[in-house]
Amino acid sequence: MVVAQTAPAADSSPIRIGMTSAITGPYNEYGEGNKRGVELAVADWNSRGGINGRKVELATVLDDQLVPDRAVQNMRKLLDDKSLVAIIGPAGSGPALAVVAMAAADGRPFINPVAQSPAVTYPTGGAPTPNVFSLTLQNDVEARVMAGYVSKRFKKIGLIHESTAYGVSGAELITKELKAASGGQVIATESYNQRTQDMTAQIAKLQRAGADVIVCVGLGADLAVLRRTMARMNMAIPLLASNGALSLPYQEAAGDLVVGTRGTMIRAFGEPQLNPSAVAFANAYKAKYGTDRWWGLDSSRPQLFMSLSVANAYDAANVLFEGIRRANSTDPAAISKSIEGIQNLRGVNAVYSFSPKRHHAIVENDIAVFEYVKTAAKPRLEMAKD
Repeated sequence: MVVAQTAPAADSSPIRIGMTSAITGPYNEYGEGNKRGVELAVADWNSRGGINGRKVELATVLDDQLVPDRAVQNMRKLLDDKSLVAIIGPAGSGPALAVVAMAAADGRPFINPVAQSPAVTYPTGGAPTPNVFSLTLQNDVEARVMAGYVSKRFKKIGLIHESTAYGVSGAELITKELKAASGGQVIATESYNQRTQDMTAQIAKLQRAGADVIVCVGLGADLAVLRRTMARMNMAIPLLASNGALSLPYQEAAGDLVVGTRGTMIRAFGEPQLNPSAVAFANAYKAKYGTDRWWGLDSSRPQLFMSLSVANAYDAANVLFEGIRRANSTDPAAISKSIEGIQNLRGVNAVYSFSPKRHHAIVENDIAVFEYVKTAAKPRLEMAKD
């Protein structure tokens, strides 16, 4: 008697993803936005049948409020859940640096959508951590753009930064790049704590040093304190800041004082013609959430900052899901190897290519410097012309 052999049933269980981010708190423009980006990517893949026939599920979302200790607690819970295939990480360098070693030891893919410190992905400055991939605008990439811009235009640079890992590493990288550029010179460096309400002492020192431009690495609400302090002290010199200068918290808190501020940002939503992926993403966001604060003040197109508050996480999830699809497996090593093989994948923010030596996505050509210009209505952002 011959017994018929039957093939094992294909796995039809959902592919479950975990996430920790700043869903609430003063910096939830990143965390809540990132959650929405992942949700949009999940909905898109599921509308097309999922990943190799399996539905995708954002199974667990934990709130760390951008606090490192909370992020560590959340990561323990996520890693204890062995049903989770991958983790999408915190919305800031401090929390991400606090948990990335845990993720590396675990081995499951850890996708970083926001944290800008290169040490998240390249802890020794050399080879990347095998299972960590960054879809953010890394500090070193942004620093090269900022340093290149100011070195050609200014001689005496006053540098100020928040005292977090993000701010310290960003300031160090800008100083290093300025030395390499052999243009402007950093004549004074100051720091401040997040959520400070006064920067008089720091601005006075930069003023006495004779700075002809202030370069700042910080988030939007704190940049508004800086800008108001400059105005109160009649310090009428240009301000160039990192991407937080293009955020809604900066615009809301600084009001018309934003005029003249220049900031670096992924250029996708600043292009005259949006790329097809950006159009599809914008349509999906608008259909689900409307033209809310993450979308921005212009109902016709997303604000520039959406690249770092929603679209980055959307792209991050899509890269992860594409890696799982190509691996046709949920084995952690297979997924990471598959992501390393991705080349020229069109996302919202950029065209993505990875390799065993390169685990970050955004490069200098994906970034531009923008400036607030005065209009009859509200200040408007344009690509800086000078």
